[in-house]
Amino acid sequence: MKREIGISILAVLAVMRAGAQSSGIREGNKLYREGRFEEAANVYDGVLKRTPEDNTAMYNRSNALAKKGDKAAAMSGYDKLVETAKDARILQRSWYDKGVLHQQGQQLDGSIAAWKEALKLDPEDQQARENLQKALREKKKQQEQEEKKKDEPRDKKDKEPPKQPPPQSKLTQKQVEQLLKAMEQKEKEIQKKMQQRAASPKQPEKDW
Repeated sequence: MKREIGISILAVLAVMRAGAQSSGIREGNKLYREGRFEEAANVYDGVLKRTPEDNTAMYNRSNALAKKGDKAAAMSGYDKLVETAKDARILQRSWYDKGVLHQQGQQLDGSIAAWKEALKLDPEDQQARENLQKALREKKKQQEQEEKKKDEPRDKKDKEPPKQPPPQSKLTQKQVEQLLKAMEQKEKEIQKKMQQRAASPKQPEKDW
């Protein structure tokens, strides 16, 4: 099942915890699912006061903050997680959700960089790949429009009011095209692996 461009909670990891932390995270998750994001964030805060190293609580707290509209605080939490989280799943999803927030803020370069990191950690994350491809195509489109404006007749430019110069892109058009080609090649490799797996006997799912 594809993960939508949005924020979700790590309920599976939460139930792996024991004791007070697990109880607190389950309570926060229940509030989160009910749409009571501010209350959920407060519960996760309580868990973090008892166990500051609990990355599951930190991740879910960041998601609750993002859902209630405090995206700056949510981004701060994701930034901390990508620097300190040792759990590969939390690390990968923190990068993914950083990309979501950048996209929502129309920060194209930020979303591209974040989703690239998410794919490094999980090359088979189909949603991250699709999001990155869309962002790269949008980046290429923007660059083509900028090049087109440069080629407009001088007299037409003179009639237009002066505009603020656009921010410098971190990716050249050639780099964007190379990334898109690499993504398409990776997509073919993933599809081939999936076909091979479908043809082989299925293994029982791992019991988390």
